[in-house]
Amino acid sequence: MGFPWKRSLALVVLLVAFYYLDSIKHHGYIFEPKVLQEVAQSAIAKNYTSTAKTIDHIVKALDKHYPGHVNKVQEWVFNNAGHTGRFLADDYFIILEGEQWAFYPGAFEKEVYTPGHMHHLPRGFAQQYRMPDKCWALEYARGWIPLMLPFGLADTFSSTLDFYTLAQTFKVYGKCVINELLQNKF
Repeated sequence: MGFPWKRSLALVVLLVAFYYLDSIKHHGYIFEPKVLQEVAQSAIAKNYTSTAKTIDHIVKALDKHYPGHVNKVQEWVFNNAGHTGRFLADDYFIILEGEQWAFYPGAFEKEVYTPGHMHHLPRGFAQQYRMPDKCWALEYARGWIPLMLPFGLADTFSSTLDFYTLAQTFKVYGKCVINELLQNKF
Protein backbone atom coordinates (compact mmCIF):
# COMPACT_ATOMS: atom_id res chain seq x y z
CA MET A 1 0.00 0.00 0.00
CA GLY A 2 1.39 3.39 -1.01
CA PHE A 3 1.71 6.59 0.95
CA PRO A 4 -1.69 8.30 1.32
CA TRP A 5 -0.45 11.52 -0.28
CA LYS A 6 -3.93 12.77 -1.17
CA ARG A 7 -5.04 12.70 2.46
CA SER A 8 -1.80 14.29 3.59
CA LEU A 9 -2.14 17.05 0.99
CA ALA A 10 -5.75 17.67 2.04
CA LEU A 11 -4.67 17.91 5.69
CA VAL A 12 -1.88 20.36 4.83
CA VAL A 13 -4.31 22.50 2.80
CA LEU A 14 -6.80 22.52 5.69
CA LEU A 15 -4.11 23.46 8.20
CA VAL A 16 -2.78 26.28 6.02
CA ALA A 17 -6.33 27.57 5.49
CA PHE A 18 -7.03 27.43 9.24
CA TYR A 19 -3.84 29.28 10.16
CA TYR A 20 -4.49 31.92 7.52
CA LEU A 21 -8.11 32.45 8.60
CA ASP A 22 -7.02 32.47 12.25
CA SER A 23 -4.52 35.24 11.50
CA ILE A 24 -7.17 37.51 9.93
CA LYS A 25 -10.20 36.67 12.09
CA HIS A 26 -9.74 39.84 14.14
CA HIS A 27 -10.97 41.85 11.13
CA GLY A 28 -14.42 40.40 11.71
CA TYR A 29 -14.71 41.43 15.34
CA ILE A 30 -17.28 44.06 16.14
CA PHE A 31 -17.47 44.27 19.93
CA GLU A 32 -14.68 45.44 22.22
CA PRO A 33 -14.51 43.78 25.66
CA LYS A 34 -13.55 47.07 27.35
CA VAL A 35 -16.63 48.83 25.89
CA LEU A 36 -18.83 45.91 26.97
CA GLN A 37 -17.47 46.19 30.51
CA GLU A 38 -17.96 49.97 30.59
CA VAL A 39 -21.57 49.59 29.43
CA ALA A 40 -22.21 46.88 32.04
CA GLN A 41 -20.64 49.00 34.77
CA SER A 42 -22.78 52.00 33.81
CA ALA A 43 -25.92 49.84 34.09
CA ILE A 44 -24.79 48.45 37.45
CA ALA A 45 -24.12 51.99 38.73
CA LYS A 46 -27.78 52.89 38.07
CA ASN A 47 -28.80 50.48 40.88
CA TYR A 48 -31.91 49.35 39.06
CA THR A 49 -34.50 47.52 41.13
CA SER A 50 -34.52 44.54 38.79
CA THR A 51 -32.12 42.57 36.65
CA ALA A 52 -34.48 43.07 33.69
CA LYS A 53 -33.97 46.86 33.87
CA THR A 54 -30.21 46.41 34.02
CA ILE A 55 -30.33 44.23 30.91
CA ASP A 56 -32.62 46.70 29.09
CA HIS A 57 -30.08 49.46 29.82
CA ILE A 58 -27.25 47.31 28.44
CA VAL A 59 -29.16 46.37 25.27
CA LYS A 60 -30.01 50.02 24.51
CA ALA A 61 -26.48 51.24 25.22
CA LEU A 62 -24.87 48.50 23.12
CA ASP A 63 -27.26 49.23 20.26
CA LYS A 64 -26.02 52.85 20.31
CA HIS A 65 -22.36 51.72 20.28
CA TYR A 66 -22.89 48.99 17.69
CA PRO A 67 -26.00 49.84 15.64
CA GLY A 68 -27.39 46.93 13.67
CA HIS A 69 -25.31 44.34 15.53
CA VAL A 70 -27.34 43.89 18.72
CA ASN A 71 -30.32 41.55 18.91
CA LYS A 72 -32.78 43.79 20.76
CA VAL A 73 -35.34 41.02 21.17
CA GLN A 74 -34.62 39.22 24.42
CA GLU A 75 -34.77 35.51 23.63
CA TRP A 76 -33.72 33.52 26.68
CA VAL A 77 -32.33 30.03 26.19
CA PHE A 78 -31.11 27.60 28.84
CA ASN A 79 -27.53 26.37 28.76
CA ASN A 80 -26.54 23.45 30.95
CA ALA A 81 -22.76 23.64 30.41
CA GLY A 82 -21.32 23.81 33.92
CA HIS A 83 -17.60 24.35 33.37
CA THR A 84 -15.31 25.41 30.59
CA GLY A 85 -13.77 23.55 27.73
CA ARG A 86 -10.53 24.38 25.96
CA PHE A 87 -11.71 26.55 23.12
CA LEU A 88 -10.14 28.38 20.20
CA ALA A 89 -11.82 31.52 21.55
CA ASP A 90 -11.34 34.04 24.34
CA ASP A 91 -14.30 34.25 26.69
CA TYR A 92 -15.24 37.45 28.53
CA PHE A 93 -17.76 37.15 31.36
CA ILE A 94 -18.85 40.45 32.93
CA ILE A 95 -20.78 39.98 36.16
CA LEU A 96 -24.00 41.98 36.41
CA GLU A 97 -25.44 40.47 39.58
CA GLY A 98 -24.21 37.81 42.00
CA GLU A 99 -20.79 36.15 41.94
CA GLN A 100 -18.76 33.79 39.83
CA TRP A 101 -16.04 31.66 41.38
CA ALA A 102 -13.32 30.21 39.16
CA PHE A 103 -10.47 27.75 39.67
CA TYR A 104 -7.63 26.79 37.35
CA PRO A 105 -6.52 23.15 37.62
CA GLY A 106 -4.35 22.78 40.70
CA ALA A 107 -5.38 26.11 42.23
CA PHE A 108 -6.24 26.04 45.93
CA GLU A 109 -7.71 29.51 46.08
CA LYS A 110 -10.74 30.61 44.12
CA GLU A 111 -10.92 33.68 41.92
CA VAL A 112 -14.02 35.71 42.85
CA TYR A 113 -15.75 37.95 40.32
CA THR A 114 -18.44 40.37 41.50
CA PRO A 115 -20.66 42.93 39.72
CA GLY A 116 -18.69 45.02 37.25
CA HIS A 117 -15.71 42.67 37.13
CA MET A 118 -14.76 40.99 33.88
CA HIS A 119 -13.50 37.43 33.98
CA HIS A 120 -11.37 36.75 30.90
CA LEU A 121 -10.68 33.11 30.09
CA PRO A 122 -7.95 33.07 27.45
CA ARG A 123 -8.13 30.89 24.39
CA GLY A 124 -6.89 27.36 25.03
CA PHE A 125 -7.34 27.43 28.83
CA ALA A 126 -10.00 25.78 30.98
CA GLN A 127 -11.39 26.49 34.43
CA GLN A 128 -14.00 25.14 36.80
CA TYR A 129 -16.80 27.63 37.53
CA ARG A 130 -19.32 27.97 40.29
CA MET A 131 -22.04 30.54 40.73
CA PRO A 132 -23.34 30.41 44.28
CA ASP A 133 -26.95 31.49 44.76
CA LYS A 134 -27.49 33.30 41.44
CA CYS A 135 -25.43 35.02 38.81
CA TRP A 136 -26.29 37.16 35.81
CA ALA A 137 -23.57 38.16 33.38
CA LEU A 138 -22.89 39.63 29.98
CA GLU A 139 -20.82 37.04 28.13
CA TYR A 140 -18.85 37.60 24.96
CA ALA A 141 -16.73 35.02 23.18
CA ARG A 142 -14.23 36.03 20.51
CA GLY A 143 -12.76 33.44 18.19
CA TRP A 144 -13.95 30.24 16.53
CA ILE A 145 -17.45 30.23 18.01
CA PRO A 146 -18.91 27.31 15.98
CA LEU A 147 -16.23 25.08 17.54
CA MET A 148 -17.69 25.92 20.98
CA LEU A 149 -21.14 24.59 20.11
CA PRO A 150 -20.46 20.88 20.79
CA PHE A 151 -19.51 21.70 24.39
CA GLY A 152 -22.54 23.91 24.91
CA LEU A 153 -24.87 21.31 23.45
CA ALA A 154 -23.35 18.05 24.75
CA ASP A 155 -25.65 17.86 27.79
CA THR A 156 -28.64 17.82 25.45
CA PHE A 157 -27.56 14.43 24.15
CA SER A 158 -25.95 13.00 27.29
CA SER A 159 -28.35 14.00 30.07
CA THR A 160 -31.14 16.56 29.61
CA LEU A 161 -32.57 15.39 26.26
CA ASP A 162 -34.00 18.91 26.03
CA PHE A 163 -34.41 19.10 22.27
CA TYR A 164 -36.74 22.09 22.51
CA THR A 165 -33.88 24.14 23.99
CA LEU A 166 -31.55 22.76 21.32
CA ALA A 167 -33.92 24.02 18.62
CA GLN A 168 -34.23 27.41 20.35
CA THR A 169 -30.43 27.67 20.57
CA PHE A 170 -30.00 27.09 16.85
CA LYS A 171 -32.89 29.44 16.03
CA VAL A 172 -31.40 32.36 17.99
CA TYR A 173 -27.81 31.61 16.97
CA GLY A 174 -28.73 31.12 13.31
CA LYS A 175 -30.74 34.35 13.15
CA CYS A 176 -27.85 36.35 14.63
CA VAL A 177 -25.26 34.72 12.36
CA ILE A 178 -27.35 35.39 9.25
CA ASN A 179 -27.83 39.03 10.32
CA GLU A 180 -24.05 39.49 10.59
CA LEU A 181 -23.31 37.68 7.33
CA LEU A 182 -25.75 40.01 5.56
CA GLN A 183 -23.61 42.88 6.88
CA ASN A 184 -20.39 41.22 5.61
CA LYS A 185 -19.30 40.27 9.13
CA PHE A 186 -18.39 36.77 10.22
